[in-house]
Amino acid sequence: MAKNKIINWKPDRSKFPDIGQDGKPVVDLASQKYVKIWHGPNHPGVTGNMSLELTVNGDEIVDAKTHVGYLHRGFEKLMERRKYIQCFPIVCRMCVAETDFPEYIYAAAVEDLANIEVPEMAQWLRTLVLEMSRLQTLLRVVPGQGGTIGLGLGVQWGVYLRDLILDLFEELTGGRIYHMYIIPGGVRGLLPDGFKNRMEEILKKVDDYVIRLTSLMYDNAVYKKRTIGIGVIPTDWVDKYGIVGPNARAAGFKRDIRKDNPYLIYGQLDYEPFTTTESDIFARAVVRLEDLKTTVDLIRQIIAKMPLNGDIKAKTPNVLHWKIPKGETYVKSESSRGEFGFYLVSDGSEYPRRINLRGPSYTHAITVLEKLLINANISDVSALMVSLQTCPPEIER
Repeated sequence: MAKNKIINWKPDRSKFPDIGQDGKPVVDLASQKYVKIWHGPNHPGVTGNMSLELTVNGDEIVDAKTHVGYLHRGFEKLMERRKYIQCFPIVCRMCVAETDFPEYIYAAAVEDLANIEVPEMAQWLRTLVLEMSRLQTLLRVVPGQGGTIGLGLGVQWGVYLRDLILDLFEELTGGRIYHMYIIPGGVRGLLPDGFKNRMEEILKKVDDYVIRLTSLMYDNAVYKKRTIGIGVIPTDWVDKYGIVGPNARAAGFKRDIRKDNPYLIYGQLDYEPFTTTESDIFARAVVRLEDLKTTVDLIRQIIAKMPLNGDIKAKTPNVLHWKIPKGETYVKSESSRGEFGFYLVSDGSEYPRRINLRGPSYTHAITVLEKLLINANISDVSALMVSLQTCPPEIER
């Protein structure tokens, strides 16, 4: 990779009539030198139902502000007015892109407060489902980075393979997107007959896809020119702004909750998180491609090591009249975007007292994106946004 050119996100005082007390530029739109334009919410280069209010000087961005709330809102407050089991149709909508991670951490938080031990077989099945969810997400996100500069073929290939994974989800759970397969105490069912063989057939196609996508996108001179040295995240931002997941690993931070704080059966699996130090758009795309390869390998390991049978659910009270013991807990997992966690408080009643989601999109899509866009070119907006892999419902939750 070429040596990176770090983009200076601090506003250049010479470009503005004044800089406010908060450090934000004071732009005089009446001067006709600066123009405000909107990128989204209806735009093919947006990662979800969100938009960016951009102030530009020619084709250069001088200020940016994220706007969310165009889709789902108020999840946390809705959950406080429903019984624990009734919250599952809500949590999976906190990030439609990968619904199984909020299902797992919510169930795990309830189990922690209720002191429930999940059977080993259920833990294997949960791990398989989480990695399947990661795989279908990466099959959309990895080629999507190329789609931001016009490489749509890789996206079409990825969508086809993602649909095959969704077929397996439908076999296992009855749903393609919203599964509600992971429940307090375990899971809802065992694998269908022939499931493992069908999974391996799809994984072989994914192996071939990685080779073709590398040639189409990662070896493409135009793609490299549009991504190398662009949107560099300085290393001192990572802890300061809470950057996690692939965005942190692309900056050289070897952080993965599955390795740092093993949960479910990840401690029995063999893998190492991939890191690089360039921290630009291209580096983040490389990290996610390596994550895709790792996910395929983890699914194969799970299928090979999984027990043939066993209990899939611990005994629990009647879920419609289940009073969770008083207390509070925080449970986290490593989603495809990084740390995804729930803070759950129970007052001993049948309803959650307080629920708060810690999603990686809040800091990535607001704090980081708004800063990376300063001094960037309009043509790089979509590539920058997609490289951070944000999920807007996590923000306006």
